[in-house]
Amino acid sequence: MPPNRVLYIAGLFMASSVPALAATYGPELQGFQYPYPLAHFSFESQGKTLQMGYMDVPASGKPNGRSVVLMHGKNFCAATWEGSIKALSDAGYRVIAPDQIGFCTSSKPEHYQYSFQQLALNTHQLLEKLGIPKATLLGHSTGGMLATRYALMYPAQTEQLALVNPIGLEDWKALGVPYLSVDQWYRRELKVSAESIRQYQLNTYYVGRWKPEYERWVDMYAGLSNGPGHKRVAWNSALIYDMIYSQPVYYEFKDVQVPTLLLIGTADNTAINKAMAPPEVKAKLGNYAVLGKQVAKLIPHATLVEFPGLGHAPQMEEPARFHQALLQGLNAL
Repeated sequence: MPPNRVLYIAGLFMASSVPALAATYGPELQGFQYPYPLAHFSFESQGKTLQMGYMDVPASGKPNGRSVVLMHGKNFCAATWEGSIKALSDAGYRVIAPDQIGFCTSSKPEHYQYSFQQLALNTHQLLEKLGIPKATLLGHSTGGMLATRYALMYPAQTEQLALVNPIGLEDWKALGVPYLSVDQWYRRELKVSAESIRQYQLNTYYVGRWKPEYERWVDMYAGLSNGPGHKRVAWNSALIYDMIYSQPVYYEFKDVQVPTLLLIGTADNTAINKAMAPPEVKAKLGNYAVLGKQVAKLIPHATLVEFPGLGHAPQMEEPARFHQALLQGLNAL
């Protein structure tokens, strides 16, 4: 083989063995492409001018006159609802997908008193600005806790509630999960990497099954966490983790009066700070095959749809199957 051919092959081998440089994004996810046009809602909150990024997608199918508000999870963004936005829009819904304050394309204030009530109020103000008096709320993961709080605060403005593998189906602190201070969470969040995100999601969200399309969302989260605003991102993330741990909605499921659809991947095992729990506690946490059934009995007007063997994000694992169940469920409520 000619020497130059050997050098060429060696060069290809070296290039393929060196990982590509990870993308980084601005503190409000600048540089990451959203699937639909992104708008911003500016408002005053706690003495600050803040902005929420959001997508407002009209019905692409025959309009049914109904609106759906999508509430993302802790390690997700409005963009991760991409498949659900299309499915709902095709079915005739107007779809509003905001990024909550502290997340993704929205403001990350240096000082903010995070509560699910505050985030619900922010979202309610956005819907008022958009002229939406009543909507169906679809919340995933932490977004399920927020959607529940919204339905409790604004029952007259909530047409239906749909919860996709919501966290908060149990009270972790009451079960013995150790408390982490905001400073401890902050130090942990500063160490976030693409590899740690991928490994956590593989084990916790996807039941050990990885698909290439998940990589985009790892890139999104890691690029935000390691970008030029990484300290502010990590600090807000720490404040949000404290909110999630400290503000359970579990005890108020009995007070939810709107029709509710529970969509549960039964192989999910997500629980806040589960890794720090004693072994005997850890073994009992995040058992969604049990938790879904328990909470369906607590909510007065609940319908449970289970996806056996799926994990924390069934809308991403098996989108066609999930969206068929979602649309049928919303029509039946």
